[in-house]
Amino acid sequence: MPKLVKVAVAGANGYAGMTAVNLLARHAGVLLTQLTSRSHAGKPYSEVFPLLDLGGDFRPELDAGEVDVVFSCLPHNVGASKAAGWLAAGARVIDMSADFRLQDPKQYPVWYRQEHPAPGLLAEAVFGLPELHERELKDAKLVAVPGCFSTAAILALAPAVAAGLAASDLIVDAKSGVSGAGRSPGIGVHFSEINESVGAYAIGGHRHLPELTQELGKLSRNGGVRVTFVPHLVPMTRGILATCYFDLKGSLGELQDAYRELYAGQPFTRVVDFTPTTKLAAHSNLCLINVASQGTKAVVTAALDNLIKGASGQGVECFNIAFGFDRTTALQGPAQWP
Repeated sequence: MPKLVKVAVAGANGYAGMTAVNLLARHAGVLLTQLTSRSHAGKPYSEVFPLLDLGGDFRPELDAGEVDVVFSCLPHNVGASKAAGWLAAGARVIDMSADFRLQDPKQYPVWYRQEHPAPGLLAEAVFGLPELHERELKDAKLVAVPGCFSTAAILALAPAVAAGLAASDLIVDAKSGVSGAGRSPGIGVHFSEINESVGAYAIGGHRHLPELTQELGKLSRNGGVRVTFVPHLVPMTRGILATCYFDLKGSLGELQDAYRELYAGQPFTRVVDFTPTTKLAAHSNLCLINVASQGTKAVVTAALDNLIKGASGQGVECFNIAFGFDRTTALQGPAQWP
């Protein structure tokens, strides 16, 4: 029997952490050895994960010297301060926060209103989008899992930008379920505030916008793109639908061919001939994409689950690549809601 990979999950009580634990617990190549949570420290895993056969108690901090990889599901600016120590102890790090997504260290304080605690690590971080960076992920010691909105929008736009079939002005209208805001309570996600209501937010600039421009800019034949990104919060638990618009340079057939070519052989990003809904992708690592047009205006829609493909599932997919597992391991079929 192959040696099991020893895995720790830091921040295992949030939505990203709980989802990661549920996925990793059914991974035949994984041995979950440490789960951390300051709010649950000392409590048995079974109190938080009663449906999983996990023995042990939550720790307030982890010992990276005892594991092969750390899934960091800690808040922004928290995991980054610990990452250098984890890496020095010999563990690989798969980070779910935004701390290592932006390669330009000057951008972090602009979007996150604080200085980066470990700017020296940015150069070695690999942007964890397997459809675009599978080769780099194989040897990555530090993986920055993209944001949920940026995952949907980048996958929806990458083939068009890479093929030179999209004008430089891109519009992304995206809608997210409430779990995308995390598990911490707040007035903005209170049931009576969001029920029977839909609203846009962060119109002046959402934190996932620089991820879009960074990754799409690398693909652009013109050296850059301009993205107008408006997110919306809708009263559903999970899911993201990104509807993207741009002036089409070429025919619709050429555009559809570009999507099929780029995503040929990709196990989780599928080009479909119908307009996808979030429910079709729920509890899965799928991103469903439809390519259509209205005259010369392209309309591309992408639907995914914000907690799986938009977060922890993608982290597990990056883990599979880095440790030589099939990309679909532990990600086939629906994942349970934690």
